[in-house]
Amino acid sequence: MKIVILGAGQVGASVAENLVRESNDITVVDIDATKLQNLQDRFDLRTVHGFGSHPSVLRQAGIEDADMLLAVTQSDETNLVACKLAATLFNTPTKIARIRCADYLQQKDSICSTENFAVDYIISPEEVLTDYIYKLIEYPEALQVLDFAEGKVKLGAVKAFHGGPLVGHELQYLRKHMPNIDTRVAAIFRKDRPIIPEGTTVIEAEDEVFFVAAAENIRVVMREMRQLDKAAKRVMIAGGGNIGRRLAQSLEERYQVKLIDHNKKNSERLAADLHSSLVLFGSATDPDLLQAENVEDMDVFCALTNDDETNIMAALLAKRMGARKVIALINRSAYVDLVESGRIDIAISPAQATIGSLLAHVRRGDMAVVHSLRRGAAEALEAIAHGDAKTSRVVGKSVEQVDLPRGATIGAIVRGDQVIIAHHDTIIESEDHVILFVINKQMISKVEKLFQVDIGFF
Repeated sequence: MKIVILGAGQVGASVAENLVRESNDITVVDIDATKLQNLQDRFDLRTVHGFGSHPSVLRQAGIEDADMLLAVTQSDETNLVACKLAATLFNTPTKIARIRCADYLQQKDSICSTENFAVDYIISPEEVLTDYIYKLIEYPEALQVLDFAEGKVKLGAVKAFHGGPLVGHELQYLRKHMPNIDTRVAAIFRKDRPIIPEGTTVIEAEDEVFFVAAAENIRVVMREMRQLDKAAKRVMIAGGGNIGRRLAQSLEERYQVKLIDHNKKNSERLAADLHSSLVLFGSATDPDLLQAENVEDMDVFCALTNDDETNIMAALLAKRMGARKVIALINRSAYVDLVESGRIDIAISPAQATIGSLLAHVRRGDMAVVHSLRRGAAEALEAIAHGDAKTSRVVGKSVEQVDLPRGATIGAIVRGDQVIIAHHDTIIESEDHVILFVINKQMISKVEKLFQVDIGFF
């Protein structure tokens, strides 16, 4: 697929890295020559220096025969104008824009219509991240909680711990203890090494266990995986930017929220906009302020400023002072693994958390949802099966008959409103939403081919 990416920032660079590795023809456009040179030094792609909203620059980038435009610059206006130009001047088939402004998002259907800016899909990293962090607060024992089939199915990730209910037991032990609850362990990572789960696989302490279950059963399954932490009530947020503000707004009806921001004017605006959240002016790395605001009583501390070092220091300080769970937003991917191996409970890479919303539109076959897992090393996909036994490689077959590449597992199937946890004899029907877990990104193209309908396939 030939794709033009506007913007070489965190999101654009991360998307480019993922798509180049999957043998796509990628051109990146940006006004920062240094960022472009860094990308070109690392990956096999083209770069164009210039403004993405200029027709001449788009033409130079090869938009005339591109399959897709990904406009992910820091400027909403640039992204919108570029999509309009791609539609009217170059007839680009698919146009995706990154939009951050709440005013635009509130009127996105009108703004993105064919008559206006002709945007096919919108992505909003701030919205995706807010939802991502919200779920981590809602399920404090989880490393990740992701939705499929409009929330009917959830994928959860937990870390097994010494003395936990699952440690030392085979996976088939789960079925005996939950005879009325169906779930499937999709993958296990042990010391960063993936393990394909079988009934006789024994869970060890520190294993990361990924499982799928119907939404209403997620807490029951988590209770078997590990002791549930007590529900969170008190949340402290460091950073009142787009993400911190959105998170406070989404939390304040159900939780006691304190938000710290270092900018006085922004603090005043936040205090006026938020209803019940307590807004504090000061530094999140000030131990006196944290102590005065009883950080030791916080169930979750979220460090969400625009500065990685501040987030790391604030999270470490909050943890040392007694906060139960700390979450840090880390833009530099090199820091994420380093930080999570220490005292910080969860380090979130914004680019990796949001890239799935882009990949769903790039994947071949009909992919409804894509989630990037373990900093991009693995993926969870929601693929829609089309066709019949003659034209499809999956329809009419049982799970064990599907020619899945090694490292790919089918976890669940959603048929209408029915959630079916996949077993070896489960038959896939046309229009089923199939939830897959792929532990090796190199196998993605083979999974995609399985869900492509081929008129000549017999």
